[in-house]
Amino acid sequence: MIAGALLLAPGAGSDRSHPTLIALEDAVAPMIVERMDFPYRKAGRRAPDRPPVLLAAVRGAAVDLSARTGAPLDRIVMGGRSMGGRICSMVAAERDDEGGRIGAGLVLISYPLHPPGKPDRLRTEHMPAIDVPCLFISGERDPFGTPAELEAATATIAGPVTHHWIEKGRHDLKGADAEICEVTTAWLETIG
Repeated sequence: MIAGALLLAPGAGSDRSHPTLIALEDAVAPMIVERMDFPYRKAGRRAPDRPPVLLAAVRGAAVDLSARTGAPLDRIVMGGRSMGGRICSMVAAERDDEGGRIGAGLVLISYPLHPPGKPDRLRTEHMPAIDVPCLFISGERDPFGTPAELEAATATIAGPVTHHWIEKGRHDLKGADAEICEVTTAWLETIG
């Protein structure tokens, strides 16, 4: 397997203790997993920080995970739920001065393609710069992006993209943790 560790970030309304993130950590054991919190959550605030702060938090968490475990930055799979996954995907699209990157792949659960009811406000500018394998797990009825909208948007990603649709699922994917874990663990074995 190409992955040396897994970094998971929560959605905007949650924290590192979200049940799906915990279930994923358990499912991929003995793989090293870090469930992170964003600065606003650590400070006890509900409103997310601005994107530069969120991006810096993911970068910092990846660097800390690499230093702690010895997993090279380019062998850490990143992802998470909703906003957390989106921010991880933005970090994966970045390159340093030498062309290096953070990330061996992305696990994006309930990717928030656009705000509900605003399909014209796509969150896709960075997608063409993503060149790592990506797993998108979304509900068929997610108001943040339909299957057709997400498939059209992710066609711009340079790396291989896998979609998995949770039948009748909405953005919260309530009750789907077992399916999410099964799909993710199987996918992680394919990116080596």
